[in-house]
Amino acid sequence: MADTVDRLAAVGYLASTAVATTVYLADRLGKPLLVEGPAGVGKTELAKAVARIGAARLVRLQCYEGIDEARALYEWNHAKQLLRITAGRDEGWDAARTDIFGEEFLLTRPLLTAIRGDEPTVLLIDELDKADVEVEALLLELLSDFQVTVPELGTITASRRPFVLLTSNATRELSEALRRRCLFLHLDYPDAELEHRIVRLQVPGLDETLAASLVRVVGALRAMELRKAPSVAETVDWARTLLALGADTLDDAVVRDTLGVILKHQDDVRKAARKLTLA
Repeated sequence: MADTVDRLAAVGYLASTAVATTVYLADRLGKPLLVEGPAGVGKTELAKAVARIGAARLVRLQCYEGIDEARALYEWNHAKQLLRITAGRDEGWDAARTDIFGEEFLLTRPLLTAIRGDEPTVLLIDELDKADVEVEALLLELLSDFQVTVPELGTITASRRPFVLLTSNATRELSEALRRRCLFLHLDYPDAELEHRIVRLQVPGLDETLAASLVRVVGALRAMELRKAPSVAETVDWARTLLALGADTLDDAVVRDTLGVILKHQDDVRKAARKLTLA
């Protein structure tokens, strides 16, 4: 497990012992990993880091409202099927049907792509909470048995199980049936020490004292009741901004001129400019 911390760090992801332990267990037990937490705390980056560790292919299903089986699992190339039927109009339907529901006409989507692969694969099902609840039902067979069913072809079982990581920003409650099939990890904003290490790793040219000041200010911003608190990714962006500007200190003028890098709503910017004090 300690080795997992080091291996994640080696590919640029600084993880706590709890995070590394959960990743290790998901891999050893062959269980999907559900990672919940606010936006921008490194859920998606964790999947990318796991893929880099194992030199694995990353297959990503980006969820959104309205996504369905045709976008998540598979669909048939209807235009090509129609051409095939037209070209063979003199043959019987039974012969045509056997042909048009073959591999040549199948369009694989992320879930089926990950299941059918014979190389190391990380399947990232990103922001599942944005999808409709019906998508969760679609996932249950895959998460339980690492197989999917295509009515025309039968059940397709993974010859090599992918590492499955699901993320959720918890904008809606996921079903107990889905949770039961997964190991669970909650990622929150890192403490100041870990965030400082992340900034130093991602922006090595930034002065250490300035990096510490930046992390302290970000912590103060997160303590305010903002519409959207700064994410870790935005902390790193702010560090890169200060480096690009050649800033030596984080004074009032610099902070107010660059708040748009870390705050994305005007009322948040106004509130921060009013309440933030730099000592």
